[in-house]
Amino acid sequence: VQLQASGGGLVQPGGSLRLSCAASGFSFSSYAFKWLRQAPGKELEWVSGINKHGGNTDYADSVKGRFTISRDNAKKALYLQMNNLKPEDTAIYYCARSGSQSISRTNTYAYRGQGTLVTVSS
Repeated sequence: VQLQASGGGLVQPGGSLRLSCAASGFSFSSYAFKWLRQAPGKELEWVSGINKHGGNTDYADSVKGRFTISRDNAKKALYLQMNNLKPEDTAIYYCARSGSQSISRTNTYAYRGQGTLVTVSS
């Protein structure tokens, strides 16, 4: 199982970034996925989740209305569109595979990628 996140970088407050996660080594369309993040000195935080078909999504209150999770099962890819970024969004973002088909609002996971750093600063 491999999960490779990319797309992080430095962005000004109010800006946008799109994170991508390429998956391999398992049946991508059989599992729900989630994005997690960890800010410096803080615990791992659940950000968003999507079910195996992509028809159901969920968001942490802190990002609702600003972030959009999506997936392309044909490409075995997961995405996180982040708009109106705030300094408090600064963190390492991880894509993670759930152990089931459904969304879970937890920071637990079956597999996790290496993460991509998002820094929001002027």
